[in-house]
Amino acid sequence: LREGLVHHSVFLLCVQDLKYPAENLLSEDGIQTWLGCPKDHSRQLSVELQLERASPIGYVDIGNHGCAFLQIEVGCSSWRCDQPYLTLVPTVTLMIPADLKLDQNCCGVRMFKEGKD
Repeated sequence: LREGLVHHSVFLLCVQDLKYPAENLLSEDGIQTWLGCPKDHSRQLSVELQLERASPIGYVDIGNHGCAFLQIEVGCSSWRCDQPYLTLVPTVTLMIPADLKLDQNCCGVRMFKEGKD
């Protein structure tokens, strides 16, 4: 997601770990981690990235650290406020419940490309 995209701002929609903020998602200094706050037990993370201009997204690489499910949605700032986002990557399973409970297989990378997952 980083290459070729110029971000304008990051809007955090959840509680994050201050050591690993959402801004790390667009860091140009190599791979940076974004984590939820260890004290938050909502079990959901959400972030909204606003890009400087409309940009094609050919692929998205997701590095996982303990996340069971992922969904990516996109929208346009010129849309009406009540217009829902479009799904770029439908909900996918990154970890099975047994792995979560046993704290195993919690790190990995998935690449999502147009027409594939």
